[in-house]
Amino acid sequence: MCGRNSLFVPSSDLESRFDAEVVADGGYEPRYNIAPGADLEVVTNDAPGAIGRYHWGLLPLWADERGEGIVNARSETVDQKRPFEDAWDSRPCLVLSSGFYEWQARAGGPKRPYRVYREDGPTFAMAGLWDVWEGEDGPVPCVTILTTEPNELMEPIHDRMPVVLPKDAESEWLTAGPAVREELCRPYPRDDLTAYEVSTAVNDPGNDDPGVIDPLEHEQSGLGEFSPG
Repeated sequence: MCGRNSLFVPSSDLESRFDAEVVADGGYEPRYNIAPGADLEVVTNDAPGAIGRYHWGLLPLWADERGEGIVNARSETVDQKRPFEDAWDSRPCLVLSSGFYEWQARAGGPKRPYRVYREDGPTFAMAGLWDVWEGEDGPVPCVTILTTEPNELMEPIHDRMPVVLPKDAESEWLTAGPAVREELCRPYPRDDLTAYEVSTAVNDPGNDDPGVIDPLEHEQSGLGEFSPG
């Protein structure tokens, strides 16, 4: 799954990387700890030259409030689930990220958070679907992040991972039809993702500062130093 995100590159670098202009209300500000229910920066197929902010949690038509948004969608079955049918057919988007967080369960102890990011660049895109929910106060653009099976890096941490798109597949994700996009929903195929353990400060969305991404310093901070329990 993907339960926490970050995006903290300078706006000029973000715009250059995705060849798009920030158009989000309120502009852009770096964030190190983005939780579900907040807004995510996205590029949609309807506006590939714009970076907007969408509510994290896709809201089905029958939802009564924002808190009922669906944060993640399993890519293997997304085309079979009623809340995502229309979005899967015609509303793909890129969810922009400087790195996401995942929690590893360990026997006899609390879950431990890891930061996962791409070594070859300061930001990347995850595969998402967008929609617009009509709430009492007006339309709410919303988004869900697609997930898939873990790759070799993620397997010791969690049994799911977001669909991280290789850079050369980002445009295809926005322009292709469902059959091609289905082929892109796979464990990240390259070896430029890395992960390290961070402090449990990330558990609190109120902790949104550069210290959140600092590696946790202890004897077993590396993924290679333990056997999955």
